[in-house]
Amino acid sequence: MANRLEAHEMASQPIYQFYAVLDDYKPIIWRRFQVPGNVTIARLAYIVMTLFEMKASHLFAVEVPFSDNFLEEIRRKSPNDSDVAAAEKALAGVHSVWRYELLDFESDSFGDPKENRVFDATKSNIAKTIQHPGDKLSLNYDFGDDWWVSLTLESVTKNAALPGSELPHALEGAGFGIIEDCGGTPGLAELAAVFTKKKGTLYENLRDWLGMDELDMTTAFDIDDMNFRLKKLPRIYKQIYEDRLEPTQRSIALIERKYAQQTKNRRKS
Repeated sequence: MANRLEAHEMASQPIYQFYAVLDDYKPIIWRRFQVPGNVTIARLAYIVMTLFEMKASHLFAVEVPFSDNFLEEIRRKSPNDSDVAAAEKALAGVHSVWRYELLDFESDSFGDPKENRVFDATKSNIAKTIQHPGDKLSLNYDFGDDWWVSLTLESVTKNAALPGSELPHALEGAGFGIIEDCGGTPGLAELAAVFTKKKGTLYENLRDWLGMDELDMTTAFDIDDMNFRLKKLPRIYKQIYEDRLEPTQRSIALIERKYAQQTKNRRKS
């Protein structure tokens, strides 16, 4: 009964559609996806982490360029330069970037405190943070490897006929995602080049480290598998980050894709 009520509630929420791209990597790795408007910033982060193969083994933060988003909305609505100038004057001295973190973790904000206003990612939802198509935000994952994913809000719609269980939902995308602890985008590019050649000592070492013979960074995106994972992993990530629970062996198997094809098909049906 509770699940049915939750599904109905989610379906009645505005549907936020995002375009997301991994920063500083070519060819681009991108996703287009939808979430209900009542998800928290933390939940959105878990969804993006799932979409880009991040395994919840490092801290993260979400940054929203509040001032830039506000000014862009003024520019879209008004052709009058004086309106933009007035908005810029009103924003003088206002924190230009809002940063969302898990505040109970010990971490630095990794930014100028005059520029970043820090909020609890678990207590802020996206509908109160971004409202207008064109608004932008970014996910920063693993402050050592320093992965960044840039998101743009494409649309806010309503579809009461859409079952809440269908959200979050990946619509399309390209590219595999990240490889944990490989050294960020420079390391990812080197790793992709090594797997393209598929020979040499470095290839053998990386193959043994990753436990795979092939890695196609450019086209490896299985949308059915991703939507299967979107139904499972964000909940697991919440348990890891917010509830401080160690992942079960079953959860680890899901994260590592150690599940049978027939299990995935059964879950989809």
